[in-house]
Amino acid sequence: MGMPRTTLDVDVVTDAAVQPELVDLLEREGYETLHRSSGYSNHLHRDPSRGRVDVVYVSGDTASALFAATRLLDGPGGRPIPVPSPEHLAAMKVLAIKNDPSRTFQDLADIRFLLARGADRQVVRSYFERHGLLERYLDVERTL
Repeated sequence: MGMPRTTLDVDVVTDAAVQPELVDLLEREGYETLHRSSGYSNHLHRDPSRGRVDVVYVSGDTASALFAATRLLDGPGGRPIPVPSPEHLAAMKVLAIKNDPSRTFQDLADIRFLLARGADRQVVRSYFERHGLLERYLDVERTL
């Protein structure tokens, strides 16, 4: 029960250990790697119908906590897909804002949606604080 918005990408969170094989697979499938770091990679296919794939790589305690808190929701064609908790989704949005400020307004709207539907405000606030973005959190909180 998320906020519907038409996007042209697929967001994936996976264990960091699979990064080399996943990037190799995407490139064999015709995706160009736009960015690659230890925590993120972005890939774009020249065929617009195949779109963009954004990957977040996690490991250790972060991976354990994130994957333990996923829940299965119906995805395309009714196929179940694991979805991170609202708090973990917010954490990924905070990191996206920090790493690419052009995403700020879009991602803050998503975080507001998550908070309005019950995401733990203290937990989400802590992600903003950890990344030096507390003022952005306070902006969102004032609109709730």
